[in-house]
Amino acid sequence: MQQDINVAIIGAGISGLSCATTLRNSGINVTVFEKGRGISGRMSTRRGANWQCDHGAQYFTASDAGFRAEVQRWQQAGAACLWQPRMHVFGGSSGHRSDASVERYVGTPAMTSPGHLLAASLDVQKGRQISSIEQKADGWHLATLNASAPERKFTAVILAMPAPQAAALLNEPALEMAEQAKSVTMRACHALMLAYDSPLELPFDAAFVNDGPLRWVARDNSKPGRNGRETWLLHASAEWSEQHVEHSAKEIAALLLPAFCALGASLPQSWTAHRWRYADSEAAQTIGSIWNAEQRLGICGDWLHGGKVEGAWLSGRHLAMQLLAET
Repeated sequence: MQQDINVAIIGAGISGLSCATTLRNSGINVTVFEKGRGISGRMSTRRGANWQCDHGAQYFTASDAGFRAEVQRWQQAGAACLWQPRMHVFGGSSGHRSDASVERYVGTPAMTSPGHLLAASLDVQKGRQISSIEQKADGWHLATLNASAPERKFTAVILAMPAPQAAALLNEPALEMAEQAKSVTMRACHALMLAYDSPLELPFDAAFVNDGPLRWVARDNSKPGRNGRETWLLHASAEWSEQHVEHSAKEIAALLLPAFCALGASLPQSWTAHRWRYADSEAAQTIGSIWNAEQRLGICGDWLHGGKVEGAWLSGRHLAMQLLAET
């Protein structure tokens, strides 16, 4: 181990875990701080009484050779599997189209599984919300909102989080990087999880919706490794979600459920809503990551590498390789 190098990674989504894994495999000491109780970021799964539902990322694809190899590793470990749903497209041709050649993968038995596989060999400290970072003569100091501050000082800090959250932490120590993050517009997404006592008689397991408030619907229990009740996930469009970003859960359900029923569904026995405040970026960048070698400060995230799960993993690795090139 390179004992003289200690890296703090703030955020335990796929980009942060990818960055941490790459660094750890090269002998770097890494500590990952996650403000929530769970990991994997938007590769998330909600659980209830005899049901579960992936309410963030719905699936992922793999075109980059390095990520394809990583997905194969996940498959061999039982943490991912190919999903082949019956696909449909509703609405005009200007939006999403169905492509039978696309290979869609999901985490098994839940979308969080690849993240847990990555985190298994890492020092991940959950429930540690970092409120500020400050560079002093002896290294980077981290302050926390809801726990004692880390005693260790760090030689490098990496922010693996949405652009607005990164900008907030960077205002004091790195204003230029903060401005770069502020220039990115990130959008919300309302998610509605539906539970049924019996299966819906619909001729599709997943569908893109090009008109109205919905953009995606999926029968979650059609994914490999899922058990329990019939569950469906509804994602609203980014534009609609932004227009209704402060609406209550009841208001969101009252608007999205009729839109789903218009596709042939019936009302569920129960539902749960979730708002992803920073679900995607209006125009994802393709620079990979941001690294300030002088300050030893970096940012990674899907919004820096084209979006999606693959982009998040590639962004984390891209930043790790920049750091390693200078050690």
